[in-house]
Amino acid sequence: MTTFKELNLIQPIQKALDELGYENPTPIQQQAIPNVLAKKDVLGCAQTGTGKTAAFAIPILQLLEQNKVQNQRKNIKALIVTPTRELAIQIEESFADYGKHLPLKHAVIFGGVKQNPQVGKLRNGIDILVATPGRLLDLIGQKIISLKDVDIFVLDEADRMLDMGFIHDIKKLLQILPPKRQNLFFSATMPKPIQELANTILYQPVKVEVTPESTTAETIQQAIYYVDKDNKIPLLHGLIKDQIKESVLVFTRTKHGADKLVKALAKLGVSGAAIHGNKSQNARQNALNNFKDKKIQVLVATDIAARGIDIDLLKYVVNFEIPNIPETYVHRIGRGGRAGAEGIAISLCDIDEKEYVKDIQKIIGMKIPEAANNPYPMKNFELTPVKPKQPRPTRKFKSDTEKSSQPKSSKNKQSRFKRR
Repeated sequence: MTTFKELNLIQPIQKALDELGYENPTPIQQQAIPNVLAKKDVLGCAQTGTGKTAAFAIPILQLLEQNKVQNQRKNIKALIVTPTRELAIQIEESFADYGKHLPLKHAVIFGGVKQNPQVGKLRNGIDILVATPGRLLDLIGQKIISLKDVDIFVLDEADRMLDMGFIHDIKKLLQILPPKRQNLFFSATMPKPIQELANTILYQPVKVEVTPESTTAETIQQAIYYVDKDNKIPLLHGLIKDQIKESVLVFTRTKHGADKLVKALAKLGVSGAAIHGNKSQNARQNALNNFKDKKIQVLVATDIAARGIDIDLLKYVVNFEIPNIPETYVHRIGRGGRAGAEGIAISLCDIDEKEYVKDIQKIIGMKIPEAANNPYPMKNFELTPVKPKQPRPTRKFKSDTEKSSQPKSSKNKQSRFKRR
């Protein structure tokens, strides 16, 4: 098995990896790091949880350190663009971890918070910038950020960018970046629009594909409970108390559902917090920090946060509600079992969600095993009827003959005379 020491990494980075306990690179790290160090464009197709961030962060740090003689000024030389604030923060933390013995400076910028603290750090000069598209373009428009010295551009989670409507922002950004640069493009899936975007960015790229599209990590043990909707909360509570007994990430489909579930679990004595788009940045980060620090047991998230949550050694993920997009299931359960660690994904499925499970099983190429000893077996086997929309009553208009035959009131005559 390959070790990091065989990848010809410089001593400060190797020292940081040793301190973190990293010995063996994951498949994507093993394939991507040498190609990035060789200054080649890379097209990486890898599902979440495969160690993708280290696959580009480690070689970027090494390339910038080796080129420091040519790059004396603290101008941005590496730009990493990612769709969510949480993911941006975690990528910057990774640069801090792997580059802690290097003099390189880095910063992260994202929207939803005041820009002044971020601007202050930028004005001190940085080598590496991690950014979300909106705030990046905003600060470029204010002439606070210049990209003229960027040597390496990373587009991370490209398919999520497309889902979130950032594609036009990315196209604007491509017009601003220097034409001569190294490009690293990563996406969990490669639908046609993403492939077309990659073709416009990359030059003779090396393709790194470590798992087939939309498959689940082999280290994740999956189980499904078929349960009536009203019994989902009691079932989840029982699982947390009797089986899970440790930190668990729970997914819902809606923001309202996430908040409602946190309140329901609190009444049952289970500490938790919700993280979704309606929460302020500070509230989201506090919830994530409290979860990482084990101050709360349950973190309830919506799908928009699915790829922005990176917690080391997270074992349990629960789908409280089954996602209606099959690929989302892959992204959700990929939050557990990170980088080869053991993960357990539990799904709670009511009668209305059975069709979603069928679609998921087609995508992942396997049947999700049904959990044994279900204390709340499904009793309702009838789909919730959808009420048909009531047709609007049609307005009856009188025919011209009917209108002309009606005597006109004196009031109407009087009003017409007044108007004249």
